[in-house]
Amino acid sequence: MFRELVFAGLKPAGQAARSIVITLLVAASVAAPFAQTAAPERLSFDDAIQRAVARSPTVAQAATAILRAEGLLQQARAATLPSISATLTNVTLDSARSFSGGVTQPQNQSTIGADLSFPVLAMARWAAKAQAQDSVTIANLSTDDVRRQVAVATAQAFLAVIAQKRQVEVNERARDSANAHLEYARKRLASGAGSQLNELRAAQEMSTDESRLENSRLALTRAEEALGVLVVGSGPIDTAGEPSFEAPSAVDPASWLSSRTDIKLFTAQQHAAERILKDSRKDIYPTVTASFDPQFLTPKGLFQPSKTWRLTIVASQSIFDGGQRKAVERQRQAAFDSSTQALAGVELQARSDVRLARESVQSYERALASARRAAQQAADVLRITTIAFEAGATTNLEVIDAQRSARDAETTAAVAEDAARKARLELLVALGRFPK
Repeated sequence: MFRELVFAGLKPAGQAARSIVITLLVAASVAAPFAQTAAPERLSFDDAIQRAVARSPTVAQAATAILRAEGLLQQARAATLPSISATLTNVTLDSARSFSGGVTQPQNQSTIGADLSFPVLAMARWAAKAQAQDSVTIANLSTDDVRRQVAVATAQAFLAVIAQKRQVEVNERARDSANAHLEYARKRLASGAGSQLNELRAAQEMSTDESRLENSRLALTRAEEALGVLVVGSGPIDTAGEPSFEAPSAVDPASWLSSRTDIKLFTAQQHAAERILKDSRKDIYPTVTASFDPQFLTPKGLFQPSKTWRLTIVASQSIFDGGQRKAVERQRQAAFDSSTQALAGVELQARSDVRLARESVQSYERALASARRAAQQAADVLRITTIAFEAGATTNLEVIDAQRSARDAETTAAVAEDAARKARLELLVALGRFPK
């Protein structure tokens, strides 16, 4: 009975049995070249995220900005610290210089000197040091945000693999159902109870389902390859299990806003721009530098002592710079205004993302429940239609239509499941709860 073939997996006999044997032999010959292909590595959701963040070249490239910012900070700090230098000079003349019987300058004379310089007052340098520290903070936060982006991309790729695997399962069931119908049609035709038209209709549906199955398998391979690239694997990556996304029902906006890496980054950029703007007034302050220079001369001359030292204090104040400081201050004001507007825009978008994500979760959950009911109802329709067809109350057109409806309903349910998973992930991302 066809119904038994569809729902109990029983095998027909006679001519249909021979065709099944031939089909199995052909399938085995096609699958033989791929039997030696290693199965993709399987990773859990948490392992995939951790590996992607740890190995991603994008994260490594972003981390180099931290080293550069730390180097600039060290340069700015060095400008505020004392500097010490030493010199050694040797001078050889054609002959010694004399005066009144005494040697004023020996023919060969060496001078050893040192210089100790210290900025007594350097407001602009001290401000640059604090500004460089802000750059290090921004570089760290920027790297954290890149890690978040990589983690989110990996999570989406992981869910895409799950969705494609679900689609492959749906198409495999549809193919098996169509194959059972085809075998039943062939059996009826061989016994003289069926028609060639019924067999062709069943064969057409079988071919359509096989084509859909191949397309879904290729889509699965592409999804696994994409996941493999994100986790920096040596090949495609398969999923092990499904992640569980549980978002809190209510969260204080002040808490989740401050936990988002992009909000932290834009806030740090705004604070850095504000500091630079406020430090503009320090550019007009004078600079005072003290320098101590000891010197040792050997051999000494008549008018040259062997040991000397010099203390120098230099104060510098700009009187007129042609409006240079004013122009720089305007640029800094523009940068501060831009960073403030950027932060406001990101916060506005973040609040919108949370509201939309919450609504999406609720909407997709309702849609998923309806899609699952529709899939169950379509399966019941297929079962009843098959029984009626066996009893001669309907034609195989109704059976094929029911098969298509069941396949489409299952596909819709699989799509709804994927949308619901993605919506829960997007809510966690919007709340700053992912990655942990």
